[in-house]
Amino acid sequence: MEFGVATFVTDEGIAPARLGEALEERGFASLFVAEHTHIPVSRESRWPESDGLPRKYYRTFDPFVTLTAAAVVTERLRLGTGILLLVERDPITTAKEIASLDHVSAGRVAVGIGAGWNLEEMRNHGTDPKTRMTLLRERVQAMKTGV
Repeated sequence: MEFGVATFVTDEGIAPARLGEALEERGFASLFVAEHTHIPVSRESRWPESDGLPRKYYRTFDPFVTLTAAAVVTERLRLGTGILLLVERDPITTAKEIASLDHVSAGRVAVGIGAGWNLEEMRNHGTDPKTRMTLLRERVQAMKTGV
């Protein structure tokens, strides 16, 4: 059985490279990181787990910067997103970021994607929450076909 870690990496915790080293030293198989580009100041969307929103949501690092830092100091650790908010990203740029990280890490990347729960965050990226699942499918397809 393999064990991995899924976490928010922020400026208030262990640095990404040190985290990667520590996980690999301890025999963990993977590191998956969360993504939020920002948390809007005015937020109506309720966080699914409770009424309050933990600080880590406001302070999380970019997943590709985090995973690249971990990639360059590890050899076996699988690196992934859990989840990548593709409805808030350009699919062409994102595909290039994934391919670049996969190359730098010698093929150790896994990508978990989703549409997210924070409606205001989506809207700030020009995504209509009502059609986010359709947009998500379109962006995944664009990334797969290279369009």
